This record gives sequence, structure tokens and C-alpha cells, in this order.
Amino acid sequence: MNSLLVRFFLFSLVIAACSIAVTAWLASQATTGTIRQEQGEALETDAQIFDEVVKYAATHEDWSRAKSEMDRIARQHNRRIALADHNGKKFLDTGDANSPQLPITPKAIVDPLNVNGKIDPRAVGPFKLTDEEYDKLHAYARELSACNPHIKIVDAPNGRPRLSNDQPGNLSVWEECQVGYRLYTLTATEQAAYDQLQRLFDGCLANLPTSPQTATKLPGLRTFDWEITTVRDSPPEVGACMESARRTQLEPYVADQAQLYLTPLTGEEPRPIDLSTTGVTRITVVALGILALAGFASWITATQLVRPIRALTAATKRTAEGDRTARVDGGAGEIGELAKSFNAMSEKLAETERQRQAMVSDVAHELRTPLGNITGWLEAAQDGLAEPDPHLIGMLLEESLLLQRLVDDLHDLAQADAGTLRLHPEPIALDDVVDQVVNAQQNREILLRAETAPVHVTADPVRLRQALGNLVANAVRYTPPGGEVVVKLFEDQDNAVLEVTDTGTGIAQDDLPHVFDRFWRADKSRSRTTGGSGLGLAITRHLVEAHGGTVSVTSTLGEGSTFRVELPLDR
Repeated sequence: MNSLLVRFFLFSLVIAACSIAVTAWLASQATTGTIRQEQGEALETDAQIFDEVVKYAATHEDWSRAKSEMDRIARQHNRRIALADHNGKKFLDTGDANSPQLPITPKAIVDPLNVNGKIDPRAVGPFKLTDEEYDKLHAYARELSACNPHIKIVDAPNGRPRLSNDQPGNLSVWEECQVGYRLYTLTATEQAAYDQLQRLFDGCLANLPTSPQTATKLPGLRTFDWEITTVRDSPPEVGACMESARRTQLEPYVADQAQLYLTPLTGEEPRPIDLSTTGVTRITVVALGILALAGFASWITATQLVRPIRALTAATKRTAEGDRTARVDGGAGEIGELAKSFNAMSEKLAETERQRQAMVSDVAHELRTPLGNITGWLEAAQDGLAEPDPHLIGMLLEESLLLQRLVDDLHDLAQADAGTLRLHPEPIALDDVVDQVVNAQQNREILLRAETAPVHVTADPVRLRQALGNLVANAVRYTPPGGEVVVKLFEDQDNAVLEVTDTGTGIAQDDLPHVFDRFWRADKSRSRTTGGSGLGLAITRHLVEAHGGTVSVTSTLGEGSTFRVELPLDR
């Protein structure tokens, strides 16, 4: 339990579990009823709108004059209504230019010839009575009502008056009131429509693979049951023929199929859920209880954290003031790990400070020697003690060039430290780079040769020559006359390998870890005759690492050294 993460997790788990359980229960109890009521009202409203739109489609041949009726329905139900064909082209839209874009999926498909698989009964088509027929049949209906006041008469969708389907004793009506027979006589309009339906039905039956005996058993179509949806006692394909015939007959009299979109009006705000006063009070009480529990747990945990954090804060202030000896003991857990990290950082800062002071001293020493030589010879020439002959000028130029190289090396290291050392990689033949470096470093006193194979990498050729040149120059410098320096190039698995091997003085095992340190030289006397500035190998390491490679050294004192550079191959 020393882990801060575990403690916080357990406390948070308990609090979260209580919060979720109680809040979920209260919320479900307080809002479920309201949500269900609102959803039911929304569904009911959408169903009413759909029914009114289907009614319009069933009683009109197209949507060209539907705008005013749709606007009325939209205002009545506080909805935006849009109708479009199957390609998304709008027939109409009750919204305006500021209305949001319609959803991708329509609310429903408006097709009066296919409402849940059935033909809408309001699609009357050619069965619609003329005004004269309407008046005549309703006069019969009034006579029938006068004959028997108990009967109930309703209008069919085409305007024909008829007895209600739930009207009892229909047979007695015919016996008591002879006008009932006249009421149920087909009009000319209905006769023509039934004849057309019969022809369409017969045409469909003719294409069925049924025997004539089956067809002769079909009842006639002369019926006053308005919803002619099935043909009783017949195979399913016969009933399908009736549906097909009715749809074919009604299709010219109804509006085209349309996609219906229903959205809230622009700027409409969702109605807030009204929680009861009792529910709000209960939620408030429980929330305060959870808050108190969370505060108590947080206080207990915080008191355990304050002491080591305060110690870290004091140590940090001391470090900021320059005290590199500040250390803390944070105990176990994450705070203990933080304390260890702080102590490691403090030690690193102290080591960095020592390195900085040593570097300043080294840079001053490296600059003092050539500057002292230049100043001394210039004063001697000024006082007439030395002639400014070509020899003197050449010596001064050599010292100036030495200073320039030292400044360039320091600049390269500064760029490497700042992460601004730029490379310009390109595909190159690494054996060409080796040949160029070896030719430039040729020395009459030692044997310098190359053993290469064709190897190609992607690298900055200038920086790569600089890195390899530093290694070869360093090998030549520490190899006595008559010795040998060999530069090898070969492939090893996925790497290109450069090895610079010399037969020089070698490096002691204790000195190997410091070979690539800045200003480090095997010759502690810093003699110009035995070493350079001590920056070449440090620069080489940065250049190789910038190319994604590694550099290492193996050496035996008195026998020589081998510097190995590995660079990734092109694949």
C-alpha cells in the first residue's frame, strides 16, 4: 500500500462506485417516466403527421399543390416537413433558408399504395362519386335513417353512404325499409371502375399457371366491401393479382412515392426534464454526502503527501540557489522514486558543473597557446627583434589556422548539443568517401591504405568525410614512422562498417571510456607535437550518431587501436 497510485485508485474506486450506483438509481427513478412520456408524445405526433401526409398523397395526383397543406400541418404539429423523391430531389420543404441540413435517413416512405403492405383505403381513384351520385345516394341514406332511426350509416372513402360494419341486424333493414336496396345499387362511376378493375384482374389471372377450373371458382367483384384486399378461398397468387390490379388502377390518381423528413423547427430548444422537488432534494443530499466522503479521503491522502513534498521543495530551492549537495529521503512508493530521481538529478548537475568548469579551463588552455605565439611574434616583429620574413608569416598563418580549426570544432559541438547540426543526406558510394579521405591523409612516414568493397548508404558526404577524416588523422598522429594505418569498409548484416586500424601507441584500458570526451587526450601534457585539440573524436561521435550509427574503439596499449563505425545500409 506504499504506492500512491494504488491508494488513489482504491479511494477513487470506492467513491466512484457509490456515486455511480446512487446517481444512476436516482436518475433512472426521476427521469424514466418523463422520458417515456416525451418519447411517446413525439412518436404519436410523427404518426399523426405521417397519416395526414399519406392522406394527401392518396387523394391527389401529385405534390405540385401540396405546399400550403404541408405548411398547415407543420405549424399545427410544430415540425419541419420535407418531401423528396428517391434521388433526394425535394418536392417541397416547409423550412426556410436558415433551416439546418436534412438528415441522411428519411423518417418514413410515403406511398399510399403500400402502407405497411396494404393500399390506403383513402386512395379511391376512379371510384370517387360524382356530385350528382353523391347527392342521390345520401338522399337514400336519409330515407333509410327515417325508416329506422336505430341504424348507423357511415361514408366510405369515395363518398358512398353505407351501413356501419358493426351495425347489427342488417337483414331486417332490407325487410323493413326497401330503400336500402336502392342505397346499395352501383352507380355508373362505380360500375365503370369495377369493370376496369375486373379487366386488370382477369389479365393478371391469364398469366398465372392455373387451370380454368380454378379461375371459375373465383367470386365476382361486385361487392360493397370497400377494402378489396383479398379474394377469399383462393391461392396466394390470385390474391397477389388482386393487389396488383388495384395498384395499377389507382396509380394515376395518387401522388408519387416520396421520402418524408421530419425535424424540429429551426431554433427550437429541447424541453428540459422537470424533476420533482423531492427528487432534487434527494440528489442534493446524496451529492453533499459523497462530497464529504471525497473530501475526507482526499485530506487523509494529502497529509501523507505533504511532508515528503515539502522536503523536496526545500531541496529544490537549495539547488536553485547553487547548492549542489542537496539530497532528500522520500521513503517508499512514487514519492520515494521522485526523491531518488531528484538525487540523481542533483548529482548529474554537480557532475555537469564540474565538466563545465573543466571545459572552460580546457578551452582557455587551447586558445592561450596559439594566441600567445601569435602575440609574441607580432610584438617581436614590432620591436624589430624578428624580421617579418615568409617563414615568420607562414608560422603565424599556421597558428591562425589552428585557431580557426579549434573555433570550427567548438561550433560543430555547440550545434550538436543544441540539436541544430544539419545534415544533407543523399545516396552515396561509401567506398568513394574512403578513397577521398585516404588520399587526403597520405603520409610518407607511415603506410596508409584502404581495403574497401562497394557499399552504398544514404548520408551527408561532407559530414561523413569529416568524421572519417578525424579518425584517420588521429590514427596517423599516434602511429610512429614505419607503422601502418588500414581503413576497411565492408557490410555486416544490415550495417555498413568502417574500421580504422593503426599500429600506434594504443590506449590504456582505463582511458578507453574517455576517448570520445571533449578535450581528452592520451598525452596529459597537452603537447602540440603529440596531440590535437581533443575535440576531433567528440565531433566524430556526434556526426556518426546524427546519421543513426554508432562508433566504438578497442585498443591494446603498445600495439595499436581500432575505431569501428557502423552505419545503417540502404534497403
